[in-house]
Amino acid sequence: MSWKRWVIVGISFLLLLTGCTIQKPATEEKKGDLLSQIKKRGSIRIGTEGTYKPFSFHDEKTNQLTGFDVEVAQEIAKRIGVKAEFVEIPWDGMLTSLQNKKIDMVANQVGIKPERKEKFDFSQPYTVSYAQMVVHKDNQEIKSLKQVKGKKAGQTPTSNYGDMARKAGATIVAYEDMMSAMKDVAAKRVDFSLNDRLAIAEMMKTAKLPVKVVGEQIERSESAFPIPKNNPELLKAIDQALESMKKDGTLAKISQKWFGIDVSK
Repeated sequence: MSWKRWVIVGISFLLLLTGCTIQKPATEEKKGDLLSQIKKRGSIRIGTEGTYKPFSFHDEKTNQLTGFDVEVAQEIAKRIGVKAEFVEIPWDGMLTSLQNKKIDMVANQVGIKPERKEKFDFSQPYTVSYAQMVVHKDNQEIKSLKQVKGKKAGQTPTSNYGDMARKAGATIVAYEDMMSAMKDVAAKRVDFSLNDRLAIAEMMKTAKLPVKVVGEQIERSESAFPIPKNNPELLKAIDQALESMKKDGTLAKISQKWFGIDVSK
């Protein structure tokens, strides 16, 4: 073959390559396809602690998972038309599990924060609350968040409350759940703990620890259900379920059962 023939063959080959289109794998999931997968599976996998009373915990008599967040999530699953499949995960691993798509949603009083919204999509809020501080009953030194600089705070380190304590100058002592931190406040191993006012009220009624609430309620917070990014169909389905629960009074009824007030407002 002459050199001219080789040049012609080479040019033809290059033209063939540039004309090719790269096909995406047939198995690649489309954005927003998670709802279809959930419906096909027949269940939505919901991450929760199972140790965060009264939101997510095990009943002492039956050992069944229950709580405000659990009941709200179960009702959402029902209205979507699937079963609620709860996966119990310590708080500090929960959002990582969601990001890795090991679960489809989190029901654990997740506060809406800008940095979280960069990684996850959030439903409309279903709980409005505030932070409060707990110290040992004998503690006369700490009366507000302004007095915690250099003190030890018992917190789940990646929570809103851990961030608040850190910004106030406290040293964070890490715990997997609220009750473990509160028990160490009672034992004077840490100086204080910040947490949700509703969870603290429940703890004060049932745990009978030598602790007290101090200071004012701090920083209004809204909690919602986070899901993996770019799943608009699932987000719409969750929001529609929540909206219908608000309109027909179901959300207020669940709230009244657990708190005696409507905490969704």
